Formats: sequence, structure tokens, C-alpha cells
Amino acid sequence: MPTDADIRTWCEACGQPDLAPDLIRATRSADQLYVHWARKHRTGLRQAQQELLPLHERTRVQRVYGSKVVTGFLQTPGYASALLSAITRFQGTPNDVAAAVEARMQRQRALYEGDHRFVVLMEETVLKYRIGGRKVMAEQLAHLLEVMQLPSLAFGVIPFTTDRMDAWPLEPFYVYDDATVIVETLTAEIRITEASEVSSYLRAFQALGQPAVYGPPARALVEAAVDALG
Repeated sequence: MPTDADIRTWCEACGQPDLAPDLIRATRSADQLYVHWARKHRTGLRQAQQELLPLHERTRVQRVYGSKVVTGFLQTPGYASALLSAITRFQGTPNDVAAAVEARMQRQRALYEGDHRFVVLMEETVLKYRIGGRKVMAEQLAHLLEVMQLPSLAFGVIPFTTDRMDAWPLEPFYVYDDATVIVETLTAEIRITEASEVSSYLRAFQALGQPAVYGPPARALVEAAVDALG
């Protein structure tokens, strides 16, 4: 990223020194919206979990699309520990997994308290990935069967065999009150607030949800994943 001095020098060279303050503000904003995990997790994972909590708790309607792992606020401690441990080893960041798991579990309160509504779309394949091994995954699936009954949660599963006509599997993303989108990639977190981009993710969420199943059919898919564990 260019420094403030770089921007001032460039604006001077272009004969537009008055534009420097606006460009500096825009650059700082962009630096906050695209954050590499290595930088965000430089002291461990706990702080990142805590930083997300205020946004999570003030959001009234949260839409989540999961294509790789069970979304954070639906995870069991065992599943979260296995996943965050793998991330810690991969990134080579300080190991504060126990504290990070505790912080992540705090996000579950919104499922039971306050005026919150969650709509979660999950690819059926997520139910089959054995994060943490068979025992951990069995506990996680059992937990999903419990929370699916909560009035605050609409839980949809996109069957693996569904015909993909209008949407294809995407990267995991979270939409907060139709105003902010957080997209997770292997190396970075991308925070989107531009209205046109947020609108694109809302359209994608709607398209992904068309073939999803809810209620008893979704429950049957989770139960089938449990049976597949043997």
C-alpha cells in the first residue's frame, strides 16, 4: 500500500495537491476492508473473534452461506478447536486456540437472546467433511440437529445432487443487515460495504437458496451424514 507521503508526492506531481487528503482516507479505508489473515492473526486468533462479536450482536438479520465448514456461531467447542488449531498450524500464528474457541462460543448467545434472525445456507458437502475426525463431527452434526429447531434460525441445506442452473458453489460469505458482507478466502478477509457489491451477494444468496431444502428434508440430510459416519 502507498504511504501518505507517497500519495502527497503523486498528487503534487499531477498538479492536484488538494486531492491528497481524500485519496489518503480512501487508501486507509481499503486497507481496512482487505485484511490478510497473517496480519489479522499476528497475535493469535482470539482477538479476531472478539472484534467480530459487536457486529454479530448488533445485526438483526444475518445471512450466511457456508461451502467449506460449519459457520462459526453453529460450531461445537470440539469442532471449533479442531478447525482453529488447523488454521493456527497452517498460518504459523501464536497458539491461543483455547481462548479463541471461548470467544467464538460467545457468538452463539445471539441465537437465544435478543431480536436476531439467522438464515444459513450450507452445502451438503460441509456435512460430510470430517473436521477433527469422526467423533468431533458426530458431535457437530448432533448439535446442528438441535439448533435447527430454534425459531431464530432458518437452516437450509443445498443437496449435493441439485441441478446448478442459476448459481454455482461460492466462497463462504456473511451478510449483515444487507449493509456489510464479509467474505473469507484462504489468505484474507474481505469486508464489503459498497451498495452495488452487497446487492450482488444478496442476489447470489437468493439464487443459492432456490434449490435448498429446509425443515424435515434438511434434517434428513443431516441425519444421513450422521449415518455415514458409521
